[in-house]
Amino acid sequence: MKHIYQAGSNPNAPVLLLLHGTGGTERDLLGVAQHIDAEASILSVRGNVLENGMPRFFRRLAEGVFDIEDLKLRTEELKSFIAGAAEQYGFDRHNVVAIGYSNGANIAASLMFHDKDVLAGAMLHHPMVPLRDLQLPDLSAVKVFIAAGDNDPICPPQETNELNELLTGAGASVELLWESYGHQLSRSEIEAAKAWYRKMFRS
Repeated sequence: MKHIYQAGSNPNAPVLLLLHGTGGTERDLLGVAQHIDAEASILSVRGNVLENGMPRFFRRLAEGVFDIEDLKLRTEELKSFIAGAAEQYGFDRHNVVAIGYSNGANIAASLMFHDKDVLAGAMLHHPMVPLRDLQLPDLSAVKVFIAAGDNDPICPPQETNELNELLTGAGASVELLWESYGHQLSRSEIEAAKAWYRKMFRS
């Protein structure tokens, strides 16, 4: 997968896995990651699916309607890529924390839905429930921050609440932030994610 890896100055800090939104690239969230932890290593990935020329991490059938079979395939693809990158770059694959926005947040959630060991934690900005009717693994060791908009036209509040319930029901520690900035990635939610991350992973 097309990606950027930047080794951080602190080998004990988590590796930040950056997952962009629809139409983004592996460069979109570099500034966010640098702001959240300037000492952490960064693995930023570009989605392998194109929708009208816009990179995504998995196909969808319509707005808000995911191609579930493709989602499962791409989740496994990303999981394998992370494992390979850990070998290639020499980082601890059990110390990876995702920062995902929109489509990237959805694939990050799917990683956790399928495997308890892929991510130590995740900052999910405007995610949806990736798929339903799946028995989630034991996520009691996983920490999750969710930022959502109570007026988000793409990700309605019931999606956020259901995702929160599914993750906490599987044992994950979840902190949920509500704002009123629609679907945009706001500065204030990045600051809240940073405070959560410092408390959970760097204190």
